Amino acid sequence: MKFTWDEARRLSNMKKHGIDFADVPSMFDGDVFTIEDTRYDYGETRYTTFGLLSYRVIVVAHTDENSVIRIISARKATKHEEKLCFQQIGH
Repeated sequence: MKFTWDEARRLSNMKKHGIDFADVPSMFDGDVFTIEDTRYDYGETRYTTFGLLSYRVIVVAHTDENSVIRIISARKATKHEEKLCFQQIGH
């Protein structure tokens, strides 16, 4: 699996959420729970993936085309999202 991102968005995300996109690929090595994000018409298929990174649940918005994941954002999960994640991945 290959990962890409926009560098300006990466820097903005680090400032806003404290999560570096460069660390996110390791989350996908573990148990994750992914759903399609159908809230809006983005002009592309977007996904939301929940998983563990440095012992905390994070939420990653991304696309996935031809096994290339383009990271859009990454943030710490809310309590509700943490519960959903643990229910789905069984931790």
